[in-house]
Amino acid sequence: MKDLKQFNTELKQKNLAGYWETAEGEAYRQPASSFKPCLWRSKDINDAITQAGEVVGLEMVSRRVIRLCSPDKGTTAHTFQFNIQMLQPGEHAVAHRHTQAGVRFVVKGKGALCVVEGEAFDMEEGDFLTNPHWTWHEHINHSDQPVLWIDALDSPLMRFLEVGFHEPHETGKQAIAKSAGTTTAELSSIRPTWIKSASIHPPGYRYRWADTEAALGVLGERPGDPYDGVFLEYVNPLNGGPTLPTMSCGIQLLRPGEKTGSHRHTSSTVYHVFRGAGSTVIDNVRYEWESGDSFTVPLWQFHHHENRHAQPAILFVLSNSPALKALGYYHEEAAPE
Repeated sequence: MKDLKQFNTELKQKNLAGYWETAEGEAYRQPASSFKPCLWRSKDINDAITQAGEVVGLEMVSRRVIRLCSPDKGTTAHTFQFNIQMLQPGEHAVAHRHTQAGVRFVVKGKGALCVVEGEAFDMEEGDFLTNPHWTWHEHINHSDQPVLWIDALDSPLMRFLEVGFHEPHETGKQAIAKSAGTTTAELSSIRPTWIKSASIHPPGYRYRWADTEAALGVLGERPGDPYDGVFLEYVNPLNGGPTLPTMSCGIQLLRPGEKTGSHRHTSSTVYHVFRGAGSTVIDNVRYEWESGDSFTVPLWQFHHHENRHAQPAILFVLSNSPALKALGYYHEEAAPE
């Protein structure tokens, strides 16, 4: 009778493998994240990007970015990367395009422009902007102050799928081919007949903080979501779907004294504290956070949020739920009573 160890060796030499070498049988199992929760302090992030502004010029690299990496990992989560980017006064981050999609949430400053596919979008504190995959984009700071924004991309997913393209712009600068406000006008509730809603990929888009803040004011007295409080999603303006096919972004309001229910889901989530302070309990570990901090909740870990302060807390939130939902892999459940 052939020895099993010898048989396994023979299979390996032929680039084959037996299921019995890795099979877990019929044992119960559930999702287990390879990432741990992580809290990045505002002071550490600000110190890092300030020093980068002193020693890293745009002649050295096309984007001045500090990456938020989870413990023992090279990325924030397994499908997305969360960064902080700075543009100094007078700087121009040259145009390029790539497979990965990107989003921006402005955390400090105003007077910069994000140019996407020939349209210039203002960048002011609290604004949220998108540049879907394979769209030309660049950044220009016309102000006299640094402008900082959260810069998130689905790069890890792109690398896993091995579909990465990157193309520098021929001249490094796009011609402004559309009047300011063109996309907003085309995608408003009164839109041109030639704008169709079938595509899941919207053009680059700016969601103004003034509009978001007004919506929070109107909806802030509603009961909200039992697990997320008052949560507003930045939807695809073409069809009302998720922000982008691979990432959902939103603004979460936790009112003074509010404590949400505990739940878990198969999507991974990262939060940036835009205003206020509070805490999040992840698998029975409490993480206290304040304005400027960022933190992650890995997939399938019970969590809830608390605001024990007298002022509201506002969080910018990003998750990979759209990709999971498209594949039928999204699952959510409440914590047992």
